[in-house]
Amino acid sequence: MKILVADDDPQLVRALRITLAAHGYEVVAAPDGAAAIALAAQARPDIVLLDLGMPRLDGVAVIEALRGWTTVPIIVVSGRTGSADKVDALDAGADDYVTKPFQIDELLARLRALTRRAGATGGEPVVTFGDVVIDLSAKSVTRGAARVHLTPTEWRMLEFLARNQGALVTRQTLLKDLWGTDQVADTGYLRLYMSQLRKKLETDPAHPQHLLTEQGMGYRLMP
Repeated sequence: MKILVADDDPQLVRALRITLAAHGYEVVAAPDGAAAIALAAQARPDIVLLDLGMPRLDGVAVIEALRGWTTVPIIVVSGRTGSADKVDALDAGADDYVTKPFQIDELLARLRALTRRAGATGGEPVVTFGDVVIDLSAKSVTRGAARVHLTPTEWRMLEFLARNQGALVTRQTLLKDLWGTDQVADTGYLRLYMSQLRKKLETDPAHPQHLLTEQGMGYRLMP
C-alpha cells in the first residue's frame, strides 16, 4: 500500500518513512502543497497524510484540489488543534484529523481502519429518514433528488448508525468501528463528524430530528 506524506518538516517525513516502511507501507513524500497535488496525480497513492501549514499551497487548498478528481482517503496530521481548523479540513473533504505530537500506534490504527473501508456491506439495503435515502449496498446517500457527498469516514459512521437504526450506539463502539480500536481517545472527533453529517442531512442541523446525541453515552439514528 502506497502512502503520500505531504509535510515540510524533513525530520518528521524521515521518521514516518522509516516507521511506515517497517510496517509494510510504501512511502512517497512531498515538501509543499503544490508538490503534493502533482505527486498524488503521478503516484496515485492509496492514502494521503497531509499537514495543513505547508509552503506554496496550504493543506485545505490541497484537500479541495484532490477532491476535485479523487476519493483517496486523506488524514490530516497537523499541529493546529483548534476546532475551526478541524472543521475546515473536514468540510474540504478530509477523512480524519490527527494532531501533532501523535502516538505512532494511533496513527497506524487509523491507517488500518481506512484500508478496511472497502469491505462489502450487508444487511438491510435501504434506510430512509425525512427526505434522505441511504443505500447501503450502493454506498450512496441522496437527499431529495440530489446525491450527497460524504467522506469515507462520514459514510462509515452513518452506515454503522443506519445498520443499528433506533438503537443507541456508544462512543466506544463507534471508535472501535471507525479506527479499529476502542483505545483511541475521543477528543471531539465523533462530535465533529456528527456535526458534518447533520449539516448535510438534517433540515435544521441545530435541532436534529434523526441524528441524535444521547448525552454522555453515544448516538442514535431515528428513522
